[in-house]
Amino acid sequence: MMCVGRSPSRFKRIRIAVVDDHPLVREGLAARISTQPDWEVCCGAADPEEALALIRAGGPDLAIVDLALKHGSGLDLIKQLAANTPAPKILVVSAYEEELFAERVLRAGAQGYLNKQELHGSVIEAIRTVLRGGVYLSAAMTERIAKQVISGQGAPRGLDALSNREMQVFELIGHGQGTREIAEQLRLSVHTIESHRENIRMKLGLRNGTELLRRAVSWALGGGD
Repeated sequence: MMCVGRSPSRFKRIRIAVVDDHPLVREGLAARISTQPDWEVCCGAADPEEALALIRAGGPDLAIVDLALKHGSGLDLIKQLAANTPAPKILVVSAYEEELFAERVLRAGAQGYLNKQELHGSVIEAIRTVLRGGVYLSAAMTERIAKQVISGQGAPRGLDALSNREMQVFELIGHGQGTREIAEQLRLSVHTIESHRENIRMKLGLRNGTELLRRAVSWALGGGD
């Protein structure tokens, strides 16, 4: 979908890009956004490469980005968009656990995180918060971060200890992909993926590749940290 240019008007409309690999999600977000008279969806994309080209060409005010995309990573896309001049505001809308990914997306350059389970009731509020320069997180996540600041954050444990790239590899393992498949999707060498697998195994205290696979599959199916 091409990014729609600004149309002549006395009133400046807020232009929003939607990046999600599910067409129904893109359509649902577009429908919600269209309820606001001064907002419009200017473009939509399913993968990072397409999204980056459209957003750079069209210059939207805000990009809504999922973390799970075709042929790439939403986290990598966020970093690339945040490096743009000017950079759009970025709101992540994802089904992944907020506790695990909210801080990661903020460090990558996003301004908010909304779980898809809260999409219908909270997306307008989340967009407005990010557009006016605020940070949007759930009340529970905001409280958690505040407590970490007050108490002093200790060494990360469990999945929190994994780097962004290690989390990507862990997720793909959980979805049944082998080392070579992961290497092709992330455009890395097989040796690099093997190194990531070993680092993940050690950080999670797992004895072998079988335990790593079980842990990753359990997490992908919603079995928790």
